[in-house]
Amino acid sequence: MARMRYFMRVVPDVIVVALSALVFAQSQDAPVSARARQLHDRAIVVDTHDDTTQRFIWEKTFNIAVRNKDGNIDIPRMREGGLDAIFFSIWMPGDVTGPAAAKQALDQIDAVREAVRTHPNDFMLATSAADIRRAAAAHKIAALMGMEGGHMIDDDLGLLRVYAALGVRYLTLTHSLNTHWADSSGETGVHDGLTPFGKDVVRELNRLGMMVDISHVSDKTFFDALETTKAPMIASHSSARAISNAPRNMTDDMLRAMTKNGGVVMINYNAGFLSEEFRAAPRSPELRAQADAISRKCGKDEACDIKATEQMNQEAMRKGQLPMVTWEKIVEHIDHVVKVAGVDHVGLGSDFDGATMPIGMEDVSKLPKITDALLKKGYSEADIEKILGGNILRVMEQVERAGQR
Repeated sequence: MARMRYFMRVVPDVIVVALSALVFAQSQDAPVSARARQLHDRAIVVDTHDDTTQRFIWEKTFNIAVRNKDGNIDIPRMREGGLDAIFFSIWMPGDVTGPAAAKQALDQIDAVREAVRTHPNDFMLATSAADIRRAAAAHKIAALMGMEGGHMIDDDLGLLRVYAALGVRYLTLTHSLNTHWADSSGETGVHDGLTPFGKDVVRELNRLGMMVDISHVSDKTFFDALETTKAPMIASHSSARAISNAPRNMTDDMLRAMTKNGGVVMINYNAGFLSEEFRAAPRSPELRAQADAISRKCGKDEACDIKATEQMNQEAMRKGQLPMVTWEKIVEHIDHVVKVAGVDHVGLGSDFDGATMPIGMEDVSKLPKITDALLKKGYSEADIEKILGGNILRVMEQVERAGQR
């Protein structure tokens, strides 16, 4: 009898756990509706921030033309996910400065342009909204470039003009460290926002028809840039601070300011920017030891470090060692920005190949799930097309016109 009572008490719990796991798995792999798939295929889908460029540089065997078992981006998965335009990030850490930063930036620009040259059936180099539309009409993926960090211009507007001529279409004013002319969200400010030269950088970006990107900047730098710019700005990969209190994310006041500016906030899929619980969770000694081992193994190989850390974090989420963050959080952030700033001011800036993705958004092939979820939440097809790419295309066109004056 005692054994029977134990069985009746324990088995239901086991069943509940098993059913919960099954429901979770099904929710991550639920099929996308035919209507959502058709809408997604019809829309021009733009992602304004991907760190895949690092793989071109660090992984000599990386082939973007084939389906890879690791990473988030390659041509087969971009085709499967309906991605029409990708901004490859030109990036290196903020402590790489001067001629070394310029050399690395030029190497990365060359790597992107070579990827386009060697895959002409799939890629088209794009430097304008019109180019993106032409690429989509030709069933090619528009390849664009954004520069993630003002340290790469080496305090030289002439070098900024060179990058523009080579096809770079936005400049993130800082990365995680302050520059000589702008404060970052990643450390204590020293300039009280933008210096006079920093404001000259913003004005030159306007003149060149390049987008001013305020992801990574301090709050004061954001408002200084907003006061200086004559064109709409973007946050190429930021989310909502009301949901996750990361300094990289945008406050509701900043979101409302972007509405007045006419700009657009592109939602970052990084688990730490989506979920406050994940961001603030203490890391166990075991996870800290794993992170140290990754650092020793990868050294200065940024692509290796990013991939290994993502793998570690996703495994920790599945094991319950870190709070679970699922892809639906992306939709929650989109919804929040729409409610605060309006549907004309939000888009997608994944940070693929540069961060820990939420469960269910492991790579670019999963993008149609966002379209499906927005339809289920009651968004109109026209508004979803704006979120998927229409808003950033509108901003690009406005910035380009401002640069022609």
